[in-house]
Amino acid sequence: MSTEDKNLHHGEPEIDELTKDKYLGGHEYDGIRELDNKLPRWWLYLFYITIIFSAVYLVGYHVLPGENKWSSQEQEYEKEVAAAAALKPADPHGAIDLASLTPLTDAESLAAGEEIYNKICVTCHGKFAEGLVGPNMTDEYWIHGDTTLGVIRVMDLYNVMITGVLEKGMISYKDQLTPEQFQQVIAFIFSLQGTNPPKPKAPEGHKFDGIG
Repeated sequence: MSTEDKNLHHGEPEIDELTKDKYLGGHEYDGIRELDNKLPRWWLYLFYITIIFSAVYLVGYHVLPGENKWSSQEQEYEKEVAAAAALKPADPHGAIDLASLTPLTDAESLAAGEEIYNKICVTCHGKFAEGLVGPNMTDEYWIHGDTTLGVIRVMDLYNVMITGVLEKGMISYKDQLTPEQFQQVIAFIFSLQGTNPPKPKAPEGHKFDGIG
C-alpha cells in the first residue's frame, strides 16, 4: 500500500494499516504515534457512574445543611459508642457517697458480711482474717488508707475492693457485689479488730489509731 493510499483526503491523519484507525495529528514522540481509538463502552459507563457518584457524595457530605448532612465515619462511631453505653447497666457504686459511709454494726449486717467473707476472702486472708497471701486484718496495721487522718474508713476498704490489687492477686469485686454487700463484708472485717487469731501474719502497712 502506498503512502498515498495510507493517507486520508484533505490532509487528515494517516491510517494504521493493521487496525485501520486514524493516527492523532501532533501526537508523535520518539517515533511512537497515538491512534484515535474509541474507549470501550463499559469503561465509559463506569466513568460516567463515578462522576454521578462524586456529585451525590459531594452533596450528601458537604452541601446538605445541618442534620440533613450524611454522617461521617467519626460521627457513626460516636453514635455506636453512645448506643452501647445506653445498653450498659448503670454502675450502682457510682451513686454511693463513699465519704459519708460509716461502719455497720447491726447483727444482721455482720452475719451477711461473714457469709460473704467466707466465700471470697478466706482463701487469701485466712479463716480468722489472720492473713495468708493477703494481709492480717485483725491488727491495727493497714496497707491502704489515708495516713494523714489516722483512722481507717469504710471508704478505704470499699475503694480497694472496687479497684482490686492486681499485683497481689486480688481482683476487683465491683461487678460481683452490691453496694450493700460491700458495706456488710467491710463491717464484718472491722468487727475482727483485736481478736488475736492464731498464727497471725506480721503487721504490714501503716498503723491506724482506729476505725472511722
